[in-house]
Amino acid sequence: MKTRIGILGLGGVGGYFGGLLAKAYFDSDAIEIIFIARGETKKAIAQNGLKIISDTNEITVFPSLVSNNPDEIGNLDYLICATKTYDIEESLASIKNCITQNTIILPLYNGVDAAERIQKLFPENTILLGCVYIISMIESPGIIKKIGAYEKLFFGPKNAPVSKLKELQSVFEKANIESYLVQNIEETVWEKFLFISALASATSYLDQNIGEILNNPENKKVYISLLNEITAVAVAKGLKLPSGIVEQTIMKLEKSPQDNTSSMHRDLRAGHKTEVNSLTEYVVKEGLKYGIATPTYNRILEKLS
Repeated sequence: MKTRIGILGLGGVGGYFGGLLAKAYFDSDAIEIIFIARGETKKAIAQNGLKIISDTNEITVFPSLVSNNPDEIGNLDYLICATKTYDIEESLASIKNCITQNTIILPLYNGVDAAERIQKLFPENTILLGCVYIISMIESPGIIKKIGAYEKLFFGPKNAPVSKLKELQSVFEKANIESYLVQNIEETVWEKFLFISALASATSYLDQNIGEILNNPENKKVYISLLNEITAVAVAKGLKLPSGIVEQTIMKLEKSPQDNTSSMHRDLRAGHKTEVNSLTEYVVKEGLKYGIATPTYNRILEKLS
């Protein structure tokens, strides 16, 4: 029997990493990669494959199947979820018949509450924690554009069997995905959340890209205030983040392409629905819960809402 891996959400993250998996296992007798898509994305991939454009090359890949029909998809051994956070419940409900009690689910979302939300939907399942560092986006349906060479995928256990974790890590490695299986995954996910939450909130609020924020003292002050507030919330929650995490996060941003911005800012500019609930409002709510003041986040949430 083949190991069947579903990719739910074919945006910048799911499309890129799902594409690498589809390329690696196109003719595999052991592993089957299924893209779960609908509408124009499904149509484009079914006709022309999924195209990934990077700074140095361009590839087109074909999954074993692209479908949004649970009867066609069948039961899944692993499910990698990378939709927008506001689509978590609806997207998973649409394929609930593909998820057995043995399906292991790996969420790769921007927020930190995805695993908890998915566990409520599937209380018997193993839900991993995960995050990625990558700059990638949908250029058009079925076409993913990746900027820069930096790409890392982190995942880890909550209560997952070691054999399954090692199997998934092997799947990633053979697809040339730079992945890391880590024990303290919650802290790793929160390190990413500090980066993306503050960046998404600042870029969207100020309507500025990375360079415009870093090179303007007042804009940078807003960004640093956000980092300090979200770090205080994380500490209040009992998370053991590295010392100097604020300075490390600023350095990480300084190494990013200066003309780039956050996906939330891109969505806001395009008039699309945004992930403000998961990236901004969540910090405000957790601050209230733990008695941590988040005045900058509050001000931004009020404007973005």
